[in-house]
Amino acid sequence: MAAKITDFLRDEDGAITALSLQMFLATCAIGALAVDFGNGMSAQTRLQVAADATAHAALVTREFHSADASAEEAVKIGALNMPAGKYGNVMTASDVNFGSWDRDAQVFTIDPTLKDAVMVQTHRTQANGNGVVTFLMRLAGREQLDVNAGSVFETYYPTCFKEGLVAQERVEIQSNNLFASGFCIHSEHYASFNSGNTFETGSVVSMPRLADVELPSSGLESNTGLADALLAGQRQIKIIGRIKDIIAGIENPTDPLYGIMTPTSPYYRPYITNATVNQVKARGKTNLDPNYFKTGQVNYMTCKNDNQHKTFADGFEIHDTVIVSDCILTFSSGTVIEDSIIVSTNTDVAALNGSANITIGRDDHCAEGGGSTLITLGGVSFPSGLGLYGSQILAVGDVSVTSNADGMEGASIVSGGQLDVTSNGTFGFCGGDGLGNTYQAAYFRLAK
Repeated sequence: MAAKITDFLRDEDGAITALSLQMFLATCAIGALAVDFGNGMSAQTRLQVAADATAHAALVTREFHSADASAEEAVKIGALNMPAGKYGNVMTASDVNFGSWDRDAQVFTIDPTLKDAVMVQTHRTQANGNGVVTFLMRLAGREQLDVNAGSVFETYYPTCFKEGLVAQERVEIQSNNLFASGFCIHSEHYASFNSGNTFETGSVVSMPRLADVELPSSGLESNTGLADALLAGQRQIKIIGRIKDIIAGIENPTDPLYGIMTPTSPYYRPYITNATVNQVKARGKTNLDPNYFKTGQVNYMTCKNDNQHKTFADGFEIHDTVIVSDCILTFSSGTVIEDSIIVSTNTDVAALNGSANITIGRDDHCAEGGGSTLITLGGVSFPSGLGLYGSQILAVGDVSVTSNADGMEGASIVSGGQLDVTSNGTFGFCGGDGLGNTYQAAYFRLAK
């Protein structure tokens, strides 16, 4: 019997079965933990996507709507990503907060009056009744995981659209122009340069493919600084798509979204103080008399069933005035336009045109006030001596301009077609100063 007992104790048959059982249990535990961890990570990814989509929608809506309305609309977008019937309420309007974002300090400050940034938080928590269900952790008493995510989007305005030359198609620059540091040239197609241009350090020339840049036979050598200024990039030219909304806000000055007299509108212009639209009676007239137009008001002039062309006489001055017309408008020599908007809904290639020495805006070295905007559904042609100061030109069609020697400072020209700039101009940069009367379209980017 003693020998049998000794043999039994020495017998190792079946030992692997016990080890396998231990390893199986350990593997099951690790697998269950992996499933819990994976479910948590998957839930956080979904929450992050929902937060990003909601934040972007909130900031886009906020451009023209109140904070409360924007938050409510954004939550609907979030619900499309994570339906409440499946995930519970992952966010409410109180999780959408507008304010400002300090990129350096990475700090968000809540201020519902601002449109600068938005912070959105999304939740799947046990307290909220929609926590992430666990498998192994429930054996330890943890039946749900709390998972949260957040997103910050901010508004920005690309420099090219504030101070620069921008075109959907080709941008062509002739010779001997100077582009100051900060000034921007952008084409969604390609840019073409003749020789003798100078690009100061900090100026930018961008297009989708740098290989498409068109240069003279001397290449980059005859355009000082161009090599350093070149930058690959694409931009959606949003402001051209806004022209009809801008015009709608001019023709109806108190429109709640776009009205030129609505203080909450991004198109608000304080120098228009009378909501009554002045119907200009210039039927049959070619040369316009300043007495036709009223300052502080929107003036509407039609060419329907009439001469399709109207001319502002030599030395014509326009101040604190908005003029909307379906005519082709010509500005004679010495025309001055300050704190005003001129709109031509005509689609002619030269719907807005002029002769020598046209001054748009006030030459005040980037001081506030004086800036003006020319807008057309057609094209623009100023073949000689244009001065553009703290002002802009927006055209659905092509734009062709010749600057004065020092004729552009704080200038923005945006074309939905081609943009041609001839020789011997200086394009100064104001760094955003004195540009309060320019039309801008907000762009949005993920900040955190």
